[in-house]
Amino acid sequence: MRLLLFGLHALIVCIVLFSCENFEPSAPPDDSLLDGPVEGLSEAENIRFINGDVAFNDEVFIPETGLGPLFVANSCGSCHPGDGKGHPFTTLTRFGQHDDTGNQYEHLGGPQLQNRAIPGYQPESIPAGVKYSKLTPPANTGLGYIDAVSDQDILSWADPDDIDGDGISGVPNWVEMKDYLFARPGTVEVNGKYIGRFGKKGAAYDLLQQTAQAYNQDIGVTSTFEPFDTYTGLEADPEISDQTVQDVVFYLKTLKAPIPRSTQNEEIMAGKLIFNDIGCASCHRPEMKTGPSSIAVLSDKTFYPYTDLLLHDMGPGLDDGYTEGSAKTYEWKTPALWGLGLSKFSQGGGYFLLHDGRARSIEEAILLHGGEGEASRENFQSLSESDKSKLVKFLENL
Repeated sequence: MRLLLFGLHALIVCIVLFSCENFEPSAPPDDSLLDGPVEGLSEAENIRFINGDVAFNDEVFIPETGLGPLFVANSCGSCHPGDGKGHPFTTLTRFGQHDDTGNQYEHLGGPQLQNRAIPGYQPESIPAGVKYSKLTPPANTGLGYIDAVSDQDILSWADPDDIDGDGISGVPNWVEMKDYLFARPGTVEVNGKYIGRFGKKGAAYDLLQQTAQAYNQDIGVTSTFEPFDTYTGLEADPEISDQTVQDVVFYLKTLKAPIPRSTQNEEIMAGKLIFNDIGCASCHRPEMKTGPSSIAVLSDKTFYPYTDLLLHDMGPGLDDGYTEGSAKTYEWKTPALWGLGLSKFSQGGGYFLLHDGRARSIEEAILLHGGEGEASRENFQSLSESDKSKLVKFLENL
């Protein structure tokens, strides 16, 4: 009898052990997530990716570790949940520059509003009568591919005088390079300025600038790259190591590109044709190729971001009186559309699109296009409801 009970117990243990997978939740499909590394990283690169992931998503700053005294958020991940787009709660506010002569209100906290403060300090407010711009944090994925596109390619897509007569005249944003940056191979310099490619207007030259400025301006954390206290404006000791900043840069460079989810669906394929037919691809360029990169798996790769990395006149409806670099107040860099359909999962279940999150649906975002986007908007309005639906399905699949 004891032998029988022992055998029965052993059988139960085996069933439980080999059936654990039935009790565990399955991992979400890779194409439903924006985070995760690009394929092909070495063991050392994967370790560095993990280090950057921890610093970006897990580290929450407090005053004792460098938060503030003035800040917008207390961590990187709070503005980019799941490496996706931000929510209006984490929207940044910029003010003080309405042309290319520089920030006129730097002594009052410009160019970025720090609307929160640690105890004992007062947060900033917008000076009376000064125009400002709301900027919703973008998704992070695929940034290493964009970083590795050559300046020559970006310039080849520009058409400042609309030579081809299609109504599209994209231009780069020419920006000054921070003294802690190094020009990538093949960088084009014009009158001491360089092509910016990150940020809503393309005001950041590379991901090191974007990261160091975000630590300083968003969280109030100083580094050797951006050593200025957000309250006094004076230089202060670094509160975060160069290694951590560089690990976060590496993490951002090696996040995978968003993966389309239903590439063989007939309606989605029809929507792609409509996207091209009504002129959207003139600015939202489907395909690009990287040049050489210090990260081997990013070199000479074809990818599909749906942007041209250029500034375009978006009309008076999207002119909010603020600019950066050489951009005009009504010019915005074409946002990448890849991962668009996953945006709502990091935005509380609903869309907050365009630079300031004012559009609550893809259709609304299209209808707010003006300037160089006006012809495509009118073409969209003339579509049948069925074709509009196919176009939106295509965009949600990217």
